[in-house]
Amino acid sequence: MNFHITLKSATTIEEIENYWSNEDYTRLLELFNFPDAETIKPENLKEMLFMAITDFEPNEAAEILLTYKLSESLNEGQISQISHDMLIDKVCEEYPEIELHRDLFAVNQLLFKAYNGTFLNCKATKVTFEMEKPADFDGEITKEIVLKSFNRGLSDSNIIKRLFEEKMITEARFEQAEDILWQLKDEGNNTFTLITSEYWMNKDEIIASEFEGECLLSATEA
Repeated sequence: MNFHITLKSATTIEEIENYWSNEDYTRLLELFNFPDAETIKPENLKEMLFMAITDFEPNEAAEILLTYKLSESLNEGQISQISHDMLIDKVCEEYPEIELHRDLFAVNQLLFKAYNGTFLNCKATKVTFEMEKPADFDGEITKEIVLKSFNRGLSDSNIIKRLFEEKMITEARFEQAEDILWQLKDEGNNTFTLITSEYWMNKDEIIASEFEGECLLSATEA
């Protein structure tokens, strides 16, 4: 089936809006030994957290943040290794478990801003687009459908097309789409916004502003 896609905007971003809540900031301040964290005004929480973070060595701060966010997915040894690797590599792009990329990105960018550049600056891509459904489709627009439909609008150098060629152009299930696209939001009126790592989709790799996106789904998914 074909989904008509019209690009409205594609921008590079350095953080995921609303990823961290005020509750997160307060709990992290406590972990970084900041006194009376619960008394800080909401508008000052982030700035105070940056101050608290920089009282620690970069790898120590990274370990605290990684433990807070990913202790259920990573063991102590893995967290310790990543906390050192983050100082020299873009771990949120290179880590083999892509379901962790979104959280690793958010942790990395918090550290990047707190230390003013000690950590590498990783980026994400935000794309807003209109997606018209074919007349015979009454299902939900999923991340898998969006990625497959974007195939014709992406340059051949795009890493999704190169790594997952079969899944992009055939009826094969594309389970990794759930983790490649960090966010897919239905804005209403056939308009959607997606967020993904710049590693997966650079805004300059979107080479068409309007195209027919062909999406092949298995019989059980169609």
